[in-house]
Amino acid sequence: MAKKILFFLLLITISSFSQQKSIDKLVASPNPFVNNTTIFVNSTSKQAVILTVRNILGKTVYSKQVDVINGRNSILFNRNDLKSGMYIYAIQSNKEIISKRFVIK
Repeated sequence: MAKKILFFLLLITISSFSQQKSIDKLVASPNPFVNNTTIFVNSTSKQAVILTVRNILGKTVYSKQVDVINGRNSILFNRNDLKSGMYIYAIQSNKEIISKRFVIK
């Protein structure tokens, strides 16, 4: 019985190490912005991610694949024809999605 419990605990420990985040620390600056903002994201490896922007109704208004490197990355986002208001921006890797809000003045 004790061996089964130790084996189970070992499996939990191993699985928690394999689920480390590949992207984190998502920030847009400046926020709010008028014409453009820079989106910063940290990555643990070189990988392709997808930047998406959704309006408050959940409709995708912008999507682009971006190649990031290990470390801190910056992605310039231009307002183009988007109206003033609040939007949700997200970065999606092959393992996870992180999102935050920004405001266009």
